[in-house]
Amino acid sequence: MMDINEQLKLQAYLDGELGEAEAREMANRLTQDRESMALMAELRNTRQILVGFEKGIRLTESEDFYWSQIRRRIEAQQSRLPQLEHRVSWVSWFRRRLAPVTAMMLVAFAGLVAFRGTGYFGQSSATEVETALGDPGAFTYRDYSAGTTLVWLSYPAEN
Repeated sequence: MMDINEQLKLQAYLDGELGEAEAREMANRLTQDRESMALMAELRNTRQILVGFEKGIRLTESEDFYWSQIRRRIEAQQSRLPQLEHRVSWVSWFRRRLAPVTAMMLVAFAGLVAFRGTGYFGQSSATEVETALGDPGAFTYRDYSAGTTLVWLSYPAEN
């Protein structure tokens, strides 16, 4: 099976674009390879059809005028494109602008709720720590949600 480079080389041979050595090599290949011969026949038929087709087309204007009309139509369509971009529906505007912001806010809210339960943002309202100013070696810790109280003495007890 011929790859694309070999097919292009065969097209170049048909168009007379190959050097002498490559042209001889391609001519030898055409005598030996059936696939190359079939492709060459197809290329010749396509060329004959296109040449006959082009002869039937007659322009009423000059070629320069014809192509300038095409260029003006393309430019006119391109100038209309920015106007179409301004007609954006509110749904697409919401999707492009507010949806990402909403998603970030939801993630931040979920993070706050998750950290609140861990006590990361300070002690919860159900906990209380009490220290005695007169005695800096003792303090009391009360956890109302668990129903516990802890008294911590940091010095050895005296009589």
